[in-house]
Amino acid sequence: MKINAVKLYENGFMTQAFAFGGEGMDGIDPAVKYRSSLQNYVIDTGSEVILVDTGMPAEVPDAVPDEKTAIYMGNKVKSYVDALADLGYKPEQVTKILITHKHADHTGELRAFPSAAVYASREDCKAAELQYPNVIPVDFTDGPYANFEKSQKIADGVWFIEAKGHTTGNSIVIAEDDGLYYMLHGDVTYTDEALYANKLSVVFEDIAAARKTLDAVREFIGSHPTVYLSTHTPLGYENLEAKAVVDLNDPPQSLPVGEIKAKEASGKYICSVCGYVYDPAEHDGVAFAELPDDWKCPRCRQDKDKFNQA
Repeated sequence: MKINAVKLYENGFMTQAFAFGGEGMDGIDPAVKYRSSLQNYVIDTGSEVILVDTGMPAEVPDAVPDEKTAIYMGNKVKSYVDALADLGYKPEQVTKILITHKHADHTGELRAFPSAAVYASREDCKAAELQYPNVIPVDFTDGPYANFEKSQKIADGVWFIEAKGHTTGNSIVIAEDDGLYYMLHGDVTYTDEALYANKLSVVFEDIAAARKTLDAVREFIGSHPTVYLSTHTPLGYENLEAKAVVDLNDPPQSLPVGEIKAKEASGKYICSVCGYVYDPAEHDGVAFAELPDDWKCPRCRQDKDKFNQA
């Protein structure tokens, strides 16, 4: 089995308040920032090529961060299909796609893989982002996997696991190889520092379920040699490259955020949660700043403060 990171964005950041504040802001330092990025993963079993998520839609513009930005994924490196090609794979080679959840930075290029079988939880299959004829709703009918209550076997050594909270149909993937357990997740945590600190982010659809999922993830890690492959931090691909096994009692040292290079703002705004682009030209010229304070993202219902200028 081979697992590779499909690298899409780099040199971003997120605030500690965003990454740690889901259950309250006590003890959180507003000045602390962590590195951010965007990458998904490909699992090559030798007989199948399985993608875990498919990145942001290629046409979504880069965000432009400012002093209010809670999470900035960074500069686009390549489109999903081009980044996958760099790893040696063409769309027609992909046999299966596992979607951790419905948001556009995880489902954005499903359209490029019409011949692949796409698996997503039945709850998230209701979302607009997953309305494709090759999407298969998953009910996790293969029983427990370790301490997780519900799972679906996808291939030998590859398991799709119910992990509700971030969305009502959120899922994770575990791939077993050579005595290690690779946990490929979407947004159970946004940064690994939150995993070690046992903190939830501020983005969730069901806070109680999100807490249950993080508890289950930490319990699994405590009893299995686990390589934690995140989506929104460079630690995801760094852990993969080093085959770094999580030790919850020994958190890694956080590296400083690098130089932020952003283009000039265009007047458009991007939802940092689901990727929806607000373009004033499509809304009778109404600028984003002129929208009422209680306006919410039409796609994921997040508040205005989750949007970044583009």
